[in-house]
Amino acid sequence: MENLISLVNKIQRACTALGDHGEATALPTLWDSLPAIAVVGGQSSGKSSVLESVVGKDFLPRGSGIVTRRPLVLQLQKIEEGSREYGEFLHLPKKKFYDFAAVRKEIQDETDRETGRSRMISSVPIHLSIYSPNVVNLTLIDLPGLTKVAVEGQPDSIVHDIEDMVRSYIEKPNCIILAITPANQDLATSDAIKISREVDPNGERTIGVLTKIDLMDKGTDAVDMLEGRAYKLKFPWIGVVNRSQADINKNVDMIAARRSERDYFSNTPEYRHLAHRMGSEHLAKMLSKHLETVIQSKIPGIQSLINKTIAELEAELSRLGKPIAAEDGGKLYAIMEICRSFDQIFKDHLDGVRPGGDKIYNVFDNQLPAALKRLQFDKQLSMENIRKLITEADGYQPHLIAPEQGYRRLIESTLTTIRGPAEAAVDTVHSLLKDLVHKAISETLELKQYPGLRAEVGSAAIDSLDRMREESKKATLQLVDMECGYLTVDFFRKLPHDVDKGGNPTHSLFDRYNDSYLRRIGTTVLSYVHMVCATLRHSIPKSIVYCQVREAKRSLLDHFFTEIGKIEPKRLSSLLNEDPAVMERRGALAKRLELYRSAQDEIDAVAWSK
Repeated sequence: MENLISLVNKIQRACTALGDHGEATALPTLWDSLPAIAVVGGQSSGKSSVLESVVGKDFLPRGSGIVTRRPLVLQLQKIEEGSREYGEFLHLPKKKFYDFAAVRKEIQDETDRETGRSRMISSVPIHLSIYSPNVVNLTLIDLPGLTKVAVEGQPDSIVHDIEDMVRSYIEKPNCIILAITPANQDLATSDAIKISREVDPNGERTIGVLTKIDLMDKGTDAVDMLEGRAYKLKFPWIGVVNRSQADINKNVDMIAARRSERDYFSNTPEYRHLAHRMGSEHLAKMLSKHLETVIQSKIPGIQSLINKTIAELEAELSRLGKPIAAEDGGKLYAIMEICRSFDQIFKDHLDGVRPGGDKIYNVFDNQLPAALKRLQFDKQLSMENIRKLITEADGYQPHLIAPEQGYRRLIESTLTTIRGPAEAAVDTVHSLLKDLVHKAISETLELKQYPGLRAEVGSAAIDSLDRMREESKKATLQLVDMECGYLTVDFFRKLPHDVDKGGNPTHSLFDRYNDSYLRRIGTTVLSYVHMVCATLRHSIPKSIVYCQVREAKRSLLDHFFTEIGKIEPKRLSSLLNEDPAVMERRGALAKRLELYRSAQDEIDAVAWSK
């Protein structure tokens, strides 16, 4: 079991080094999930003396007023017998303090570094590990003493500030509350009991400690409190007798103080029957045993949190992307791989793996046919225009059988109007392809990582689409021009011939054709144009797909790939410049992930061994 507490201590130190102990965060962290013991008490309640008795060393600052002005996370680590004991601060990780008077001074100095030489408090904890063969494995958090009034040099809010700080620790469900109360004080006015009751009304995670039992008025004793009749908790109250100020002044060591404490409880008639569960030694062993039990019960929850957090960290690291190699070859390879990822996502949109490509089909199946149907040929096929073109086409000599040149001019002028819908279809598909490029860029996680490369890839892709649009427009309009340039003869051969419907050569040039004959010409031309529209409805999409969609799938970034190999190393590096905040975030996440994986392995090993 001792290995379990040592493991938790190790994880807590690692969490602290990474800042993974969010005192003020709403989300649970690994630090929050690990059980710890918070020491709570009013000023001058004997709180510091209890901690020193548990450790067996003088190492805490002393004085009047608020002495503890920052939380002190104290981790006790038992080492082999005969080993030299020492202390180590997290903010000075490579320095070992073998002199515990120096430990006391460093606590004072580190407090002053954060708060200045004032009576102000800070919620930023000091982390101290003590390695000794004379301690039990334990983690204790010494919190500033609760007070009722602000003294000179302190803001009026300090009373509430200290309460809020203490409450932020003890309200966590995994926190064991060590409530220090002087026996020579009315229990009803105990600061420690009052605040503990707020967060633990049933006393299920509160351990009561009575100090200054030897200083009670003659004729009074603490038996009712120690036996739980005055205030009942789940765990029995423990009484301790700390060194007096005279003992401290005389440098009475802890071994002698503990012996004196044992003698007091064994030889005092009122407490003799309770002596087996009284004293600092019993308190330390009891706390260690209880902490072990709590940790063991919390392992499933800790494992669940670790597994969930690992998954979240891996997901965020994946979103942030991998760091890029330093050499030029590695950078070029990284750019090519990122571009291939983008290109594949773009193709997935076109092929229906991702949404968006169906909109292009909608252009061919709905928009283009509707645009062709909406074409108005009234102007081209009005009686006046037909008469005009037919007569002009005849020139000085009227046609003999049918006005072939007039037909050609009418058909050509009418078919020219189809260029508009054809060109609009090209432009609409171009716009949709651009939208898919923007979507693919936003969905390529690696491009989010590198703004410079994202801009270059986006610009190169759009430039390629622009070139493809021009080629597509040229090819598509050529289809229309082809229909204008060569008429389908079979269509006209199948028409009935009636030469008597031709013009009368004896009439004047502008009265040569009657209205019935001109309407017949107009109807024939309209039928032919509808036939051509039906043909173009199928051939225009083929041209657009060939010149734009297929070409975009095949060679969207080919020009970019050609140019990227020619750029100088400095500009190549600039394409892979990323936000420093992202780099910092990735590094922090990687370290935290390493911590959680290590914790996962070690906790799993301990859990399986039970």
